[in-house]
Amino acid sequence: MPLALDHLVLAARTLAEGLDWCEATLGIRPEAGGRHVFMGTHNRVFTIASAAFPRAYFEIIAIDPALSAPGRARWFDLDDVALQRVLARGPQLVHWVARCTDIVAACAAMRAGGVDCGGVERAERATPRGPLRWQISLRADGHRPLAGAAPALIAWDDAHPTDTLPDSGVALVAMSVAGWPEALAPLLPAGIARAAAAASGAAPPISVRMASPRGVVTLQSTRLEG
Repeated sequence: MPLALDHLVLAARTLAEGLDWCEATLGIRPEAGGRHVFMGTHNRVFTIASAAFPRAYFEIIAIDPALSAPGRARWFDLDDVALQRVLARGPQLVHWVARCTDIVAACAAMRAGGVDCGGVERAERATPRGPLRWQISLRADGHRPLAGAAPALIAWDDAHPTDTLPDSGVALVAMSVAGWPEALAPLLPAGIARAAAAASGAAPPISVRMASPRGVVTLQSTRLEG
């Protein structure tokens, strides 16, 4: 069951802060996106597709104060106090999502290799061209597997966000993850490197390099403490 990088997730305290970060860091201000009513969040997205990572995109996400609390832990650790402390210093790369065709089998394979991606749930958000619908793996506690180094899994219905996203001028050049289990080496998507085993304890869970209108930009996620 091949996995492919679907998208990167950058969290912010507010969507406005995320958009300001994007403009200052990458030189663009994305407009596409919407609300996830069942999670109480909203986002903006833009393509980062490249030869190495076709159909990849970038998501800026934040808690939506206009939506009711979901009555459960939000995805990507957004309710975690430690993550909110990190976000108080600025938006942060927090996670990545891997695309697959058989999400149930992919979750089972990840679990067999020692990584719990959670259960599979259906989700959707409205767009001007109609709803986007997908299945996604979510843990009940909202935590990211391997501190974000292991992905959430996603299987799209028919439409994919990149089908209608314009060229953003941003492209993903390289990506690495730390602590990826040897048992799951065959499942690591093409183009993604594993941080050296000796350094994985100190290495950021996710590290990416992107070409942008602001030049080459490197982003790294942070391990949460407490």
